[in-house]
Amino acid sequence: MSNEQGAPTWFQRYLLPGFAFKGVVIGGGYATGRELAEFFLPHGPIGGMLAILLAMLVWSVICALTFLLAQKLRAFDYRAFFRGLLGRAWFLFEIAYVPFLILLLAVFGAAAGEIGAATFGAPVVVGSLTFVAAVAAVTTFGNDSVEGLFKWMTLFLYAVYAVFGVLALTSFGNDALRNLTGSTPAEGWVLGGLTYGGYNLIGAIAILPMLRHLTTKRDAVVAGALAGPLAIWPAFVFFFCMLAFYPQIGAETLPSEFLLRQLDLPLFHVVFQIMILVALLESGVGIVHGLNERIAGAYKARRGKTLSMRARLIIGTLVLLGSVFIADRIGLVTLIAQGYRALALTLLIVFVAPLLTLGIWRLRRAPQTDTQTA
Repeated sequence: MSNEQGAPTWFQRYLLPGFAFKGVVIGGGYATGRELAEFFLPHGPIGGMLAILLAMLVWSVICALTFLLAQKLRAFDYRAFFRGLLGRAWFLFEIAYVPFLILLLAVFGAAAGEIGAATFGAPVVVGSLTFVAAVAAVTTFGNDSVEGLFKWMTLFLYAVYAVFGVLALTSFGNDALRNLTGSTPAEGWVLGGLTYGGYNLIGAIAILPMLRHLTTKRDAVVAGALAGPLAIWPAFVFFFCMLAFYPQIGAETLPSEFLLRQLDLPLFHVVFQIMILVALLESGVGIVHGLNERIAGAYKARRGKTLSMRARLIIGTLVLLGSVFIADRIGLVTLIAQGYRALALTLLIVFVAPLLTLGIWRLRRAPQTDTQTA
């Protein structure tokens, strides 16, 4: 994916980080509309849209700062990054991160099972195990495989969302516009936007391996600024379409399934559900690959060896299977409603607050170093 001289391409420098960030945040609840119903619909049509725009701004700012610090420190896995940010206290992030990594994968696995059951009539466990196998297969082959997935599947995902927007607006756009214009901003939309934007910031950490192509501060700032819009515009379109059936759509476990039934286009229904499964695959790949790269960095630092494909496969499979087991016991709606808010608070304490204080200080004062082998 680099040019003939081996230099990073404009895609790798400016778009790949945003595509990867989108890949992590869109899966599970966002792709199915469940997160949009949980965090934005309670604030009303206008309040929900304002909250979405606020979340986009949060993503762009934090991604830009994260990318800048990672580029300066040459830290492209979360262990190296937090050693550079927090010093000896870096392990505090990992203590908080690993449980929520399991939570996110549990959500993705549960959603894959629900989509498989709704679309193909397969048992929920079949969809979940297919998700496990696909994520494990892609992450086994490392960075090149993961980058290829983010590039080509993002184009497919964007195309499907664009067609969905046109079809939905043509069918019931007037109802959505009527509900939007007849409402006022509800209280709490700021908190809703900050909460949603906050817990999704875990994506900025998960995609650190995709930042190794950044060559300058300008690359980092541009890539970070673009990450917010690249990740949020499908949610904005989706949310507007949901407004046609506000407020009752908020009670749907899978709002996407509800909207597709209203469109009554069987072929596109299947295509859209496949797109959601692709989104889940991207999200799972981003999370598992980030974990693999953290382990690979520590393994190389201690033993001077590269983590094998076999080891990557075993790590990914075990983590995914454990997460799917949790999802089966708890359920998708409960995972999103209860677990994600705790994730947002935890990330604020161990990531966002240090980034906005120590991180900015280090960007201004610390010389460029390589923490990869620290």
